[in-house]
Amino acid sequence: MTENSFETTTAIDDISGDYVLDTAHTRLGFAARHAMVTNVRGSFKEFEGTAHVDTANPANSQVSIKITANSIDTGNKDRDGHLLSGDFFETETNPFITFVSSNVDFDGETWEITGDLTIKGVTQKVTIPFEQTGSAQDPYGNTRVGFEGSTTINRTDFGLTFNAPLGTGGVLVSEKIKLDFDISAIKQG
Repeated sequence: MTENSFETTTAIDDISGDYVLDTAHTRLGFAARHAMVTNVRGSFKEFEGTAHVDTANPANSQVSIKITANSIDTGNKDRDGHLLSGDFFETETNPFITFVSSNVDFDGETWEITGDLTIKGVTQKVTIPFEQTGSAQDPYGNTRVGFEGSTTINRTDFGLTFNAPLGTGGVLVSEKIKLDFDISAIKQG
């Protein structure tokens, strides 16, 4: 469990199967250090994703996510507008951020998903560890599974190089960006 442990439920012991992200109950977030003193957090509001989970042979599992870059929300319209510009995501020519898995491992506790993350037309391999947070039967007859994961990337590896020096030393925006995922997925079929 993560340090923010909550009570969990287990509706199914074997989560093998095909899933779609429940976008209303999933958060794809990030945090960046601003002016070397605080974290600015945000998330993407529009995305879709699928997963095939094979607990018997995790390497056969697959994950795919497509995020609408224009859906970024940091709680500040001016900042969001800057993030959409050529200084950062350049969404007019790069409307989507994608992740497609290339390898999935499971050690009995942690799912480790490695894949190609594409931001601003640049693709890099990233590995994201996930912990399963439970499974449930919801009141509408859906079988759900939950996962939490996070990783840190260097934004300059993806061509997001804008910055400004501070008079006191350091820079306006950190190169390291923490990605956070709170996933709710609905089993299909």
